[in-house]
Amino acid sequence: MPKLDLIYFDAGGGHRAAATALKQAFSDSHPHWQIRLMHLQEEMSSFDIFRQLTGTKMEDVYNLVLRKGWTLGSKQLLVAMHLILKLYYPLQVRRLKEYWATEAPDIAISLIPNFNRAIHEALHAVSPKTKLVSILTDLADYPPNFWIERNQHQYFICGTAKAERQALEMGHAREDVFRVSGMVLNPRFYQPIEIDIAVERAKLGLDPSLPTALIMFGGYGSAVMAKIARLLEASKNRLQLIFICGKSTQLKERLESMNLTVPHFIEGFTTQVPYYMKLSDFFIGKPGPGSISEAIHLGLPVITTCNALTLPQEIYNTEWLVENELGIKLPSFGHIERGVTEMLSPGTLARYQSNARKMNNRAVFEIPAIIDKLLQ
Repeated sequence: MPKLDLIYFDAGGGHRAAATALKQAFSDSHPHWQIRLMHLQEEMSSFDIFRQLTGTKMEDVYNLVLRKGWTLGSKQLLVAMHLILKLYYPLQVRRLKEYWATEAPDIAISLIPNFNRAIHEALHAVSPKTKLVSILTDLADYPPNFWIERNQHQYFICGTAKAERQALEMGHAREDVFRVSGMVLNPRFYQPIEIDIAVERAKLGLDPSLPTALIMFGGYGSAVMAKIARLLEASKNRLQLIFICGKSTQLKERLESMNLTVPHFIEGFTTQVPYYMKLSDFFIGKPGPGSISEAIHLGLPVITTCNALTLPQEIYNTEWLVENELGIKLPSFGHIERGVTEMLSPGTLARYQSNARKMNNRAVFEIPAIIDKLLQ
């Protein structure tokens, strides 16, 4: 009976989300596979330098930085993090060898960057027959030593042409690099939503006929959502807004206290994101690979930003949106009115929506067949 390990961490929500989505897809398509979720940061907690110095886990520090928008200089911070990881590399390998010494999988699937050399070395030492597969949860690699390592035999599953090209250019064999049609999305984003959009908008107190923007910034929202609300409140564009604040009750209360006159609906944490996307015409949010992929999959063009605050591994996401005419890239959300005006200009929204519907991302259903092939 094949055994698979799905390796993830909680630095950003996309890695756990991809692991959970794949576990469900594997269980549905190959119920005899034994699937184990491996939270890497928990396994390495004994030498987490951030926890030792501050009492807070490294991934929690990272997530706090994202929530607060303290990402200026993130390129330099990534270099510093790589130096720390290099210092602790022998300990990483030793701990991973201990983890897999008693029960190694047939295939280890890494859904995380930065640790794949240590994962490979540990597996090769204790279980040479185990195959390592990296599934990129970013639209492209950010070399060096981020997703794709040189000079180690493993497999890659890439959701864009650029990521596929990067793996090949780093010397990996053609037969070891697989291309799928996008990022891994939760299977619930593929469930049909048969609703009358006009009726559902009216239930939320919205105008059935107005262009509708969905504003969402991850699981904890962002203070910039209030700034966007103020700017669009004063906009000459006729539109309405759906805000999803995630787990931040403070943000939800702040938006509610603004007493916006523009038609709007404010939601807190919800598992019904596909439903709210179905009610919307376009998406406003950060350029994370998960959120923009969800929006594009459900036919929503994206308005986002690219500037000094953008995480270096997410810069290409904004370029990909523009190259494929799937969205608009702004220097900051201070220019959101200009972005909305451009999105609502004659023919633009319909063209971008049409481009989004053509993408047809089926990655979460394509990957089980690739893994099955590797098991053979």
